This record gives sequence, C-alpha cells and structure tokens, in this order.
Amino acid sequence: MPHTQPQDRAPIVIWGAGAIGAAIAAALVQLDEPVILVDNAVAHVAAINANGLTITGPLIEGTFKVQALLPEQLQGRFERIFLAVKSHHTAGAIEQILPHLADDGYVVSMQNGLNEHVIAAKIGAERTLGAFLNFGADLLEPGVIHYGGRGAVVVGELDGAPRARTEALHRLLLSFDSAAVLTPNIWGYLWAKLIYGAQLFATALTDDSIADVLAMPAFRPVLTALAREIASVAAAEGVTLQTFDGFDPSAFALDASAQRTAQSFDDMVAHNRRSLKSHSGIWRDLAVHKRKTEIDAQIAPAITIGATHGLDLPVTRRLVELIHDVEQGLRPQSLDTLALLADTAAVAGARR
Repeated sequence: MPHTQPQDRAPIVIWGAGAIGAAIAAALVQLDEPVILVDNAVAHVAAINANGLTITGPLIEGTFKVQALLPEQLQGRFERIFLAVKSHHTAGAIEQILPHLADDGYVVSMQNGLNEHVIAAKIGAERTLGAFLNFGADLLEPGVIHYGGRGAVVVGELDGAPRARTEALHRLLLSFDSAAVLTPNIWGYLWAKLIYGAQLFATALTDDSIADVLAMPAFRPVLTALAREIASVAAAEGVTLQTFDGFDPSAFALDASAQRTAQSFDDMVAHNRRSLKSHSGIWRDLAVHKRKTEIDAQIAPAITIGATHGLDLPVTRRLVELIHDVEQGLRPQSLDTLALLADTAAVAGARR
C-alpha cells in the first residue's frame, strides 16, 4: 500500500527528483508533509505519477504517492523550495523557479558545490539557504531510488545568523536523519565537502570503489595534494573548515603530521566501506549514464576563486582536464588515468 500525502497545507516544492530530492521527499511524506516533485525527466515524472515513488535500501523502503510535475506544469508560488538538481543545472533551474518563489520564500541548495553563490546572485542572499548533504543514494530507473547509506545532513543561513525558518527546516530534516545539524558555519561544511568532492572525482577516474582507491598508499599523496590546494583557497576566503563523516579537513593542512593524514584516510575508508553505495555519483555519470559530470560547476569554481587570491591549483586543473577526457571517451576509467594525475602532483610538489 503506497504512503500518501495530505493536501491541506502549503506543499514543499522539491526541484529535482533525483537521488537527493526523491530520498528527502519520501521522508517528508512519511511525516505527512505535502510535497511536489519537479523534474525535467519525462519518463521519471510519468513513472512517479503512475506507480508512486519507490525507495529501496536499508533506511527507507516503500512506495510513496507524491505528485510529480514537469517544470512547465507547476503553477503557483511557494515559500519553501528545495533545489536538488545537478550543479551545472543550477542557473537554468533558478530562472524557472523565480516566478514560483513567494516574496517571503526561500530556496535551499541541496546540492554539491558552492551553488549558493549562483542562487543568491539571482534571488538575493536573504532568500537563499545553504545545505550540506553527504548521504548515499542513486537513481536506479524511472521512479526508483536506492537510498544506501547515511551521511551528514546540515543546514544553515549564509550569514550564520539564527532564524526561525532555518530552525523549522532543521526540524523537518530531523525526520530524514535524526543526526541532522543546524550550523552557524554552513560555508565551513561546503568548502570541506568541496575538498572531499575533489578526492571523489579523482577516485572516479578509475573503475575501483571509493574505499579501495582511498585505501591505496600509492594514490594518497595525490589525494592529499588535491585537498591542500582547495583548502588553501578556503583559508584565503576566511573559511573555518568543518569535520564530517570521518573526513577531517585539518588533517590535510600543510603542517599536519603524516600520521594524522593517514588516519583521516583510514577513517574515510571505514566510512565508505559501511555504505552500500560503493561508487560515487560521479563514477555513475561516467560509467553508467555516459554523461557529463558536475566538475565544471562543482570543482572548477575553486580554481577561479583561487586565482582572485593569487593561488594556482595545478593538480585541480589537471583533474578537470582528465575528467573531461573521460567524459569524451578519450581516456578510460582506470588506475593508469589516476596515475596521470599523480604525476602532475609529483611535479607540482617538486616545484614547491
């Protein structure tokens, strides 16, 4: 019997019904919170409306009756809009969202990267909330999501100030994850995830699992170099990085001991081995969906921001180049491709 949702309260619009948006939608429906899913995938929307939204996995299991619409089908204005599209679709999605956002409403970025900057530039920082999500989920087929593992769920205002709307959002997300955090330092989490995200992109250059690559001693130096490059930009931006899910960004500081860095890798390996999601969504984009990744919208901005501070990020630039090569079919996902990134890190390290 599908779970159904009430219709007597103003719904939350979740713009993007992929892994993140759909998993959160299912949790909210279980809380009797009305939800509208908006997505531009015609087959996915049709499957949800015909058969319900199906969530598989150890954390949420069932089929949920949720209204799903294509963007052009949505009518009305809404106070709460959760944006859960791929980073490179943010600008286009905000253009579509703007007519549907109430004057006193907000958009919360439930994405990877620093998309809050893109959103705030269009609708204003006062109507933009930040979120950091690190749980494991995948879109398996139209209408079906696998929610495979818990991870950090954090929300906060861009200026760090306490507000009733963020407290209410936090209470809602506690229904999705009882360890959800309300933070005054959302940027610290977002930049820390950017560091970890760069490392995930590096693992996706191979066909090996996240945990297996993180566990390989031969590639820990290049993963460390990536972390240090992006951490240097965060420091220049005045950001205090936050620890999450076994990832300690301070373990990759220039003055961190080798033992501390190794322990951080071991902690990340342990966290990823506990998850049923063995490979990243980045790997899935490349290996399964054969489509472009989010690297230009998610990782490349660190290069641009770094340049404003006079910082060069050669390893990060090479990572972007290699991901593009894999996207275009010019290189395979293999340890040999990751070794090319390691070569760049070795050269950059020798020049310092």
